[in-house]
Amino acid sequence: MNQKRTVSATRFIPAPPKAIFDLLADPRQHYAFDGSGSVVKVRKAPERLVLDAKFSMDMKIGIGYFVSNKVVAFEENKCIAWHHFAQFIWRYDLEEVPGGTQVTESFNYDKPWGLGIELVHKPEANLRDMEATLERIEKIVTA
Repeated sequence: MNQKRTVSATRFIPAPPKAIFDLLADPRQHYAFDGSGSVVKVRKAPERLVLDAKFSMDMKIGIGYFVSNKVVAFEENKCIAWHHFAQFIWRYDLEEVPGGTQVTESFNYDKPWGLGIELVHKPEANLRDMEATLERIEKIVTA
């Protein structure tokens, strides 16, 4: 049986979509807004992400490792998403609303091997990390 495994968090940020999207599309800044604390630094990446761009990050969850990602969705100032070798998708959707932007971060691990996420890193922890990420994004773009 295939079940949809997605965790998401939404936050109103009093900034225009462009300011938020520019931050998300700059892989050199991912460590600054990562609420999980697992992104250490960019290893190799273009200055700005675009559809099909590839980038890699040095990571740390207990031990250090690196991960290579590919941008799989990209609509300027509206959405950006990427996945790594396991094809779990991190996605940001931006909706302009009066006074700012409604930002939704989602993590989709809807693959048979996604069960490992539930065993190792509980979805509740992903949700807390996402809420922290959205808070950090707000602090950066409204500073």
